[in-house]
Amino acid sequence: MRHTLPLDVRLMNVTASVLFAGCAVLLLAVLSWWAVRHPAFAIARIVVEGELVHNNAVTLRANVAPSLTGNFFTVDLAKARGAFEQVPWVRSAEVRREFPNSLRVILKEHVAQAYWGPESGAAMVNDMGEVFEANVGEVEREGLPRLQGPEGSASQVLAMFYALEPAFAQLHVEVDALTLRDRGSWVARLDNDAVVELGNGSPEQVLQRAQRFVRTLSQVTGQYQRRADALEYADLRYPDGYALRLKGVTTVSREKALQLSRSAAQREKNKPRTTEGRH
Repeated sequence: MRHTLPLDVRLMNVTASVLFAGCAVLLLAVLSWWAVRHPAFAIARIVVEGELVHNNAVTLRANVAPSLTGNFFTVDLAKARGAFEQVPWVRSAEVRREFPNSLRVILKEHVAQAYWGPESGAAMVNDMGEVFEANVGEVEREGLPRLQGPEGSASQVLAMFYALEPAFAQLHVEVDALTLRDRGSWVARLDNDAVVELGNGSPEQVLQRAQRFVRTLSQVTGQYQRRADALEYADLRYPDGYALRLKGVTTVSREKALQLSRSAAQREKNKPRTTEGRH
């Protein structure tokens, strides 16, 4: 048979529990207040890691530290990350606490692959196809191409540039600029100032037209005793040929160029294919 405790005993137990809980909360509050204000937990050290080319740890700490508020326990890591990511050339930052008074920051910088937009701007495209802004005078690579296109198309334009680059390299020229127009048409400028209208369509279709052009150009220019580097302008927006303009040649009509390019393409198509074994 169970015996219930007297009312006064139960009240004493409840009172003791409430007092204990209150003391625990008060003690926790006092400890928190002490920890927040104790100088031992002030941010005294910021360790910066990562492959830094355009920034250095000393400058980063000097520039970012004044914007960090709070101590080891109260510093806002999201705001700290944002402060580091506002630094030019920094693509991403990971910030974490290290007891008792340190922050460890792991940075990744942008790797510029091309200039983006008009020449008057400071925008660039990184190796992830992301647009960022920084001092273009700090670019460590020479000869970066200039890419342009509608907003949000940077990764698409960069991918097309990567596809076209080896194709035109067979002509011993480089793609100096590539533009995607609003209506989806592509135009390239080569490093010899030649302009090539690539037309629109899927990336595969555009690349196929460029490859056909590269394979047959020397045959067409040979009809005028010129080399491929005499090219000034080419229009590849034809289903089975292309029109072109050559330096020092004033008699190349569009119709004649189309006829020659179609003939060259047909000869290329009719060439016997040789099979090479792998060793």
